Amino acid sequence: MQNTPDTLDSKKPLLYLVHRIPYPPNKGDKLRSFNILRQVALQHRVYLGTFVDDPDDLAHVARLREWCADVFAVPIDPRRARIASLRGLLTGEALSLPYYRDAGMRRWVTETIAAQGIHDALAFSGPMAQYLDVPGLTRRVIDFCDLDSSKWTQYAPDRTWPMSWLYRREGERLLAFERKWAERADASTFVTEAEADLLRHQLPPMANRIHAVQNGVDAEFFSPQHTFESPYPAGGAVIVFTGAMDYWPNIDAVTWFAQDILPQIRAEVPEVRFYIVGMNPVPAVQALAGPGVVVTGKVPDVRPWIAHAEAVVAPLRVARGIQNKVLEAMAMGQAVVVSTASATGLAGDPGRDFITAESDADFTRETLALLRDPARAHEVGANARQCVETRYSWQAHLARFDELLW
Repeated sequence: MQNTPDTLDSKKPLLYLVHRIPYPPNKGDKLRSFNILRQVALQHRVYLGTFVDDPDDLAHVARLREWCADVFAVPIDPRRARIASLRGLLTGEALSLPYYRDAGMRRWVTETIAAQGIHDALAFSGPMAQYLDVPGLTRRVIDFCDLDSSKWTQYAPDRTWPMSWLYRREGERLLAFERKWAERADASTFVTEAEADLLRHQLPPMANRIHAVQNGVDAEFFSPQHTFESPYPAGGAVIVFTGAMDYWPNIDAVTWFAQDILPQIRAEVPEVRFYIVGMNPVPAVQALAGPGVVVTGKVPDVRPWIAHAEAVVAPLRVARGIQNKVLEAMAMGQAVVVSTASATGLAGDPGRDFITAESDADFTRETLALLRDPARAHEVGANARQCVETRYSWQAHLARFDELLW
């Protein structure tokens, strides 16, 4: 539904704060933040404050006015922001907070709340909650998505000093911030019940204000009914991983698969190829390219790469919430081999709607089984599509925000 001046005037105003511009919805967090925007814009006059960490995305600010009464977008240079975040070492706070701290954003929030008579606010991601301590707001909802403090703590053992210390510190300081704002918020939301339970365990008195609001998938866009030319050259079966390749859990996943799992698969099926499809591959990912491994970088449309692969894998050892990459592959009728961590909170039956694996041997065995038995892969893929159609409608899940904001 496109907003017009008449429809906007009749709606209740809402402040929506997002740490990364929610358009285009081309990666996990932006898919969720954009679909939340579309949902809340049905009943609210939305005033969007957001940061833009990719200069190319500035061209999309105007498009957001289709759903918003006003958009305030602050360009952010990730390199400078990382330097600025080090102030947290002096102030004793989590480094994530000064990373997203901006005087212009705070001024716009304060002035917009006063000028528009806004009483309700929704913050997407924990660090954006720091802008909710302003006069005028009477209802605050925070979509934490995942408990980020737990993520940083989980990263720490895989790093050497001093990064291990820094990650552990970030987890501790960020948890204190998350606890404080969960206590102040009228509602806190997470992508899965498992993530919500992590905070409920930390704050038992607030348990009734902590909710799970699952992700969805656009089942019409990601559909096996579409036909695409294969992007793969002839030369053997294809295993594919899709995702932003500057995100550490994805980097760890493809590194593990390429170095430890793929050689075992190629010992049985020498011609198999592993394609890593996603934007911004860091040097560590680019270095994986070689015999049997292809790193594509950004592609205009990920669907052909999913549709023409013989197997889709999601070997994330550190995974928070439901992975959009998994839902998209399932929506396209593909059999997906997912790690136990990636399967947490995933609706459906393991072994029927998707396949789980834990160890190198598990991933090798299950991926080989799909390559050797196309009929089995087709059956799991068909079940996956049916699961998405019945369990993963964006609107069905995100309508919960309408309830929480009234």
